[in-house]
Order: sequence, then C-alpha cells, then structure tokens
Amino acid sequence: MLENDSALRALLRQCRSVAVVGAKDRPGSPVDGVGRYLLQAGLTLYPVHPVRKTVWGLAAYPSLADVPGPIDIVDLFRAPEHCPAHAREVAALAVSPKIFWMQSGIASPEARAILAGRPITVVEDRCLMVEHQRLLA
Repeated sequence: MLENDSALRALLRQCRSVAVVGAKDRPGSPVDGVGRYLLQAGLTLYPVHPVRKTVWGLAAYPSLADVPGPIDIVDLFRAPEHCPAHAREVAALAVSPKIFWMQSGIASPEARAILAGRPITVVEDRCLMVEHQRLLA
C-alpha cells in the first residue's frame, strides 16, 4: 500500500498501459467513463472481457494472460468476490504489473494477501481516473 500521494504520483508517472478488467463501453457506466478518460490521457488500454470482442474500438482480450503487451496497471471493475481470482491471474503473469488497482467500492483482503511479497502495489477502493486527474493533471 502507498503511504502518500507523492509515492502514488511517482508510480503513476511510470505507467503507460492499463488492462481494464470488466471493460464495457456502455455509455454512462463508470467503466466507460474511466476507460475513455484513460484513452484521452494517452495511456494504452487493453480491454479485458471474457465475451466482448471490442471495447472503445479496441480489440478486447478474454483474460489478462491473453493481453499482448506489457501491463503497468491492472484496473479491476469486478465485484470483490472476483478479485482473488484476478490476483492469482496477475501472480501467474511472466511480467508483473506495477499496480493492481481495485476501483471505488472494491476491496479484497484475499487479493491483497495473494499479491503480498510481490513487487506489485495494491490499491483498493479508489478510482483510477480521479486519482490520475488529482495527481497528474
């Protein structure tokens, strides 16, 4: 966990790619607003959804393991009970992301425990868009 804003700001400055788990481009949905913001901010997005083929005009991937490029941030728009499975998915990746981010209202002590001891910062119950705007705008 990060102790302060300056540590999170420094970490976010290093991040260029985001895998958005639970990605949907349904207008008005929180994930749609965040995804469109991240695209406008110049980040590379990898929508992850088990069924959808495209999101935001981008190819969607059924799982994190299927994402073809490096992932700096795994941004979860999934209910807390699904977070441990995604943490295990992240733990199995050949290259670890810098951040495992659970959006506002989402926290998982089990997911945090799965990733403990790895070089991955776990963020819970915070909106990536809000924090990005606040710290980097």
